[in-house]
Amino acid sequence: MSSTIWSVDEHLDDILAAVKPLEPIELQLPDAQGCVLVEDVVVEVSLPPFDNSSMDGYAVRISDVEGASEEFPAVLTVIGDVAAGDGGLADGRSVGPGEAARIMTGAPLPAGAEAVVPVEWTDGGTGGGPASAMRAHSDAPEGASGEVRIHRPVKPRAHVRAKGSDVQPGDLALRAGSVVGPPQMGLLAAIGRSTVRVRPRPRVVVLSTGSELVQPGEELTAGRIYDSNSFALTAAARDAGAIAYRVPAVADDAETLRATIEDQLIRADIVVTTGGVSVGAYDVVKEALSSVGDEDEPGGGVDFRKLAMQPGKPQGFGSIGPDHTPLLALPGNPVSSYVSFELFVRPAILTLMGLDDVHRPKVRATLSTGEALASPSGKRQFLRGTYDAEAGTVTPVGGPGSHLIAALAQADALIVLPEDVTSAEPGTETEVILLR
Repeated sequence: MSSTIWSVDEHLDDILAAVKPLEPIELQLPDAQGCVLVEDVVVEVSLPPFDNSSMDGYAVRISDVEGASEEFPAVLTVIGDVAAGDGGLADGRSVGPGEAARIMTGAPLPAGAEAVVPVEWTDGGTGGGPASAMRAHSDAPEGASGEVRIHRPVKPRAHVRAKGSDVQPGDLALRAGSVVGPPQMGLLAAIGRSTVRVRPRPRVVVLSTGSELVQPGEELTAGRIYDSNSFALTAAARDAGAIAYRVPAVADDAETLRATIEDQLIRADIVVTTGGVSVGAYDVVKEALSSVGDEDEPGGGVDFRKLAMQPGKPQGFGSIGPDHTPLLALPGNPVSSYVSFELFVRPAILTLMGLDDVHRPKVRATLSTGEALASPSGKRQFLRGTYDAEAGTVTPVGGPGSHLIAALAQADALIVLPEDVTSAEPGTETEVILLR
């Protein structure tokens, strides 16, 4: 373990300097969700690809419905149907003077038509009033003909989605660096892209260490506690956009831990351990990680450090195995572990993804509390809190203890007290890291 005291920023800078974005791959569209594009996506087809109706109704010529009213409706001859998926009217017919085509939402505007009259503005071809139009429109047989009475005029191109009104060939659909979320997925599919070139979602292996750990659902015997860290950190990794694998807790045995980590390297872009990094007699992580598969690989190994922070003083970082897989060793107390993940592991995951902005949002907020907050001199303290955006305040939740996981579950922010601050009175403005 290094005897140097590292600052939070120095430790993070060291991590981000060593972690590089994953190599790009071409993925099928469904597999690209959550990935980051590595190239601009340019539109090759118009969207919509043709003029189409935004309403169920009748495609008409403007002059034929000019002046139409309830008292004096325009009476037009229905020459056919145009449904979504059709190429137009049967036999390539056009809508001529005094004619209308019954049209469905999304159907192409037939030749000759200049606008769409919503079915609610017609009698639906029944000879009645607008009240009967909707049912008549939906019940009318395919190839409906006869007459329709139209009770209101329309303006040119009314209720028509113009070809290319969304995007046109040559437009930039998505920029490199965009994350493929649900809306982006929809756009890519709409413009006909079946594959995209992206950086894959990082694979994160999370494992807890400690002979005292029991899996939830098992019997809790004397001296044992449930393993919560691996569940919290796996969820946090997935929340950050990674593919996360949780490994059941490993007992305090260096050989077992070493073998477990080596077995996991085949599916890991980054490994995160929690527990066993301080100075106790049973802290076996340092022993196990001193030679995990990279004795003959230059530049490998894990450095264990003391950081000027609370909670989370003991930390480890380095690379292991023949591929120099990054490993971050976090402390075992639940709050220390989670705060360390937010500060160090999450930025590393986002860096692997190829994102430029890898940090949680930060704001300035006023402390709202009944008593002053104490902080150790020379250490940057991270306290749990709830943030009120409307009021611009943050309220501490629970005490500073690194075991207070119930308070952590209530928090949506971290209150940051700098190294040179030993006390913060109510009303003091401070930095806040937003967690949600």
